[in-house]
Amino acid sequence: MAETDGQAPQQPAQPQMRILGQFIRDISFENIMAQKGAPQDVQPDVQVQVNLDAKKRTAENQYESAIKLNVTSKAKDGDATLFVLEIDYVGIFHIENVPEDQMHPFLLIECPRMIFPFLRRVVSDITRDGGFPPLNLENIDFIAMYRNEIARRQAENPPKADA
Repeated sequence: MAETDGQAPQQPAQPQMRILGQFIRDISFENIMAQKGAPQDVQPDVQVQVNLDAKKRTAENQYESAIKLNVTSKAKDGDATLFVLEIDYVGIFHIENVPEDQMHPFLLIECPRMIFPFLRRVVSDITRDGGFPPLNLENIDFIAMYRNEIARRQAENPPKADA
C-alpha cells in the first residue's frame, strides 16, 4: 500500500438536516353535515389530495417544506358532503452538505417524510374534534409522488430535439 502524504482520503461531508420548527400556516375545517343537520349514521367516503411545496428561506441553510392536504368526505350512498378539511402544514429545516442537484428531491421527499407523522396527528385531532371518527391518514409515498410529478412535467414540456 502506498501512502499519500500521510493523510487518509477525504470523505465528502455527510448531509445534515434538523427540524427547526413546524406550524400550521393555514387551516379550514367545514363540518357541512352539522350545518345541514344531516343524519349522523352515514358511511363516509374520504378523498385526500396532497400537494407539496418547498422554498429557500432568507437565513443561510434554511428551507421550508410544506404539505398541503385537501380532504373531502362524502356519504357513500349519496353525493352529500360531510366535511371538508384544507390544511397547509410547514416544516422549517436547517440543511447542510446536500449537493445542489439533490436539494429539490431532498426538500420534496425527505423533509415531508419527517413532518408527516405530526400532520397525521393534527388531522386525526381535527376530524375527531369536529364530531367524526378520527381520520388516520395512510402513509404517503413521497418518492412516488415526486417521480410522478417529474414525469408529468416532462410530458407537458418534452425535450426539444436538435435538428
